[in-house]
Amino acid sequence: MNLTRQLGGRKALINSYIQIATAMFRTGILGYGGGPSIVPLIRYEAVTRFKWMEDEEFGEVLAIANALPGPIATKLAGYLGYRLKGVGGATLGVLAHIAPTCVAMVGLYSFIHFFSTSTIIKGMIAAVVPVVAVMLAVMAYEFGEKAVKGLGWYAGIGFFLISFLLLQTLSVHPAIVIFLFLFYGAFHNKLQSLWKKKQKKGESA
Repeated sequence: MNLTRQLGGRKALINSYIQIATAMFRTGILGYGGGPSIVPLIRYEAVTRFKWMEDEEFGEVLAIANALPGPIATKLAGYLGYRLKGVGGATLGVLAHIAPTCVAMVGLYSFIHFFSTSTIIKGMIAAVVPVVAVMLAVMAYEFGEKAVKGLGWYAGIGFFLISFLLLQTLSVHPAIVIFLFLFYGAFHNKLQSLWKKKQKKGESA
């Protein structure tokens, strides 16, 4: 009985490492266009395929990761691996994610000049760009929908306009904007309850 449990535990452990490696390897080999374009792929692996976390938690992790220095994709890969299997999982996740790019860079180094001038490669790049744009738009819509459900229409639209103003017009660093909204989010429920109490008092009066 103990032997069966030990074998079952080892099999589950191995399966967990295999899941981390295959998920991060897929995001590394299929991701195109930099870190932000890979985020929807990582989200699909973590939330939809393997169900390591809920969509809301992934949104929170993504917000924190965006506020920290370094490439977003490798930070997410490291966090997911660590969340599942500690330091070993984090190491495996990062290595599996960056391995395809490293191998491709080394293997294709001698063809850089050809790739930079080839009309075929330029056409391939141009064809992929709309796909990446749609993936980012879908993810942004889903996160926006959840924000509206949690904050309400007025607050959701208001915060969108404020963030757009800070980022695009005033050129405030994204990390500062994220920290500001995280700070507000910590007190949102309390402020909302106070506002409802004031409304009730006003109606009763």
